[in-house]
Amino acid sequence: MLDAVPPERGSLVLLPEMFSTGFSMNVDTVADDQTRADQAFIPEIAKDYCVTVVGGLVTRDANGKGLNQAMVCDARGIEIARYTKLQCFSPGKEAIHYRSGERLVAFDWNGIKVCPFICYDLRFPEIFRIGMRQGAELFVVIANWPSLREEHWVTLLKARAIENQAYVAAVNRAGNDSWLSYPGRSMIIDPKGHVLIDAGAAERIISADIDPEFVRKWRNEFAVLSDVRPEFLGHDR
Repeated sequence: MLDAVPPERGSLVLLPEMFSTGFSMNVDTVADDQTRADQAFIPEIAKDYCVTVVGGLVTRDANGKGLNQAMVCDARGIEIARYTKLQCFSPGKEAIHYRSGERLVAFDWNGIKVCPFICYDLRFPEIFRIGMRQGAELFVVIANWPSLREEHWVTLLKARAIENQAYVAAVNRAGNDSWLSYPGRSMIIDPKGHVLIDAGAAERIISADIDPEFVRKWRNEFAVLSDVRPEFLGHDR
């Protein structure tokens, strides 16, 4: 797909949660700790296309429990961040098979602070708010979000952009497996909640320009974030 639509040098390229396998509770099957093929592929395409890449994969902790992660590699093919999903999907008993992350992660991309999240994280506005307070101007969400909750996906993505006055770039799985269908609907949303581009249901590449000055100008013009009361946020992680 990248060969067919080569990204501009310096772009930020997003791959879905567990991009090479699709979401699975079977950690033994999807964990990338034998061949490490996923952990080799992400830096390879980053270097080949001179882009920063965020891709979802599974590794295991010292006790053999899965870690649902986003790996970030810069245009040199060097890993610059590794985020572990903070919120395991309790309705699906993800926490039985995977260990939750313990902290937010951020990285710099072309002078913009980027904070990645994974799928179910999207339902927890407090962690996005903490990311904003730590300087994030772009949130990345990689997911395997099912069609039966498609409207939640779209609405929550817009809400996270509006309430934090930040860009949101989200990539979701498209197609079907034996249990669920996935709507796609990868999209990029600006800090006012406007959808810049929506992939629809198809498997395709979408892109949009990200302007950090637009974030900063909007936050200054409509300074609602200065009214955030930190005493109600709990402890920043």
